[in-house]
Amino acid sequence: MRRSTTTINPQLSRIISELGHYDEVFVTDAGLPIPPGAERVDLAYRKGEPAFLDVLDTLLNEVVIEGAVMPAEVAEASPHMLQAVRERLAPLGIEVELIPHVDYKARSQHARAFVRSGEYTSYANVALIMGVDY
Repeated sequence: MRRSTTTINPQLSRIISELGHYDEVFVTDAGLPIPPGAERVDLAYRKGEPAFLDVLDTLLNEVVIEGAVMPAEVAEASPHMLQAVRERLAPLGIEVELIPHVDYKARSQHARAFVRSGEYTSYANVALIMGVDY
């Protein structure tokens, strides 16, 4: 067994290790359409579990990001979720870019991977744009 406080899910651990600059990882709620053939780490095991923010926190502890994108509709439908994401990214100097959901789904066609939570909050999705540690 791995002696570490890092991610223990083998698929997610591998993806994190393989990420490069500008790769995008989408942390999703339970309902975001994931393109056929895309790499999916499906962590959902029942409604609401694991929570989107728990999954996001895990990723943020593992990766360097230089940008984040969310569907613009989150501001109206789930403002508390947008605020929670902003609070996590502000200390990293990252502002959340908001784009229309239709554009967000189109952008997802080029994602490196999707990490699916069990979240049932509308528009609880964020694309993390990988940075570098130098």
